[in-house]
Amino acid sequence: ELTTVRVQDPRVQNEGSWNSYVDYKIFLHTNSKAFTAKTSCVRRRYREFVWLRRQLQKNAGLVPVPELPGKSTFFVGSTDEFIEKRRQGLQQFLEKVVQNVVLLSDSRLHLFLQSQLSVPEIEACVQGQGSQTVTEAILHYAMSNCGWVQEEENRP
Repeated sequence: ELTTVRVQDPRVQNEGSWNSYVDYKIFLHTNSKAFTAKTSCVRRRYREFVWLRRQLQKNAGLVPVPELPGKSTFFVGSTDEFIEKRRQGLQQFLEKVVQNVVLLSDSRLHLFLQSQLSVPEIEACVQGQGSQTVTEAILHYAMSNCGWVQEEENRP
């Protein structure tokens, strides 16, 4: 089984305002049975990664959860350099997470990687309080996601 996860295309949102932030495109391609959709592409920001790591830690028991790149307020160097270092760190974090069978069993991880649900919507979905199941939410997003899922399903 092969799972490729890439964090790319950092984009500054609300640039120039006090509430600006960077989000990253997370591209996932896999043939693993663990994933509902075989290809997905979502945008997430750093604080959503922080939330994900916290949830994985809560649910993983004694399994160590990989570290995230630090949240530096005193970064020396250019903003672009900082964003690139963080992008690399986020990619390494996700690469390690998807290699771990225990972490891979967490439905929050799947919704984080394969739906554009917000953190509160992910929580509601996982607790059965959303309008869709975890699988439905992922498939719904996958169907609207650039036609990738249809391409995968139509291959002979």
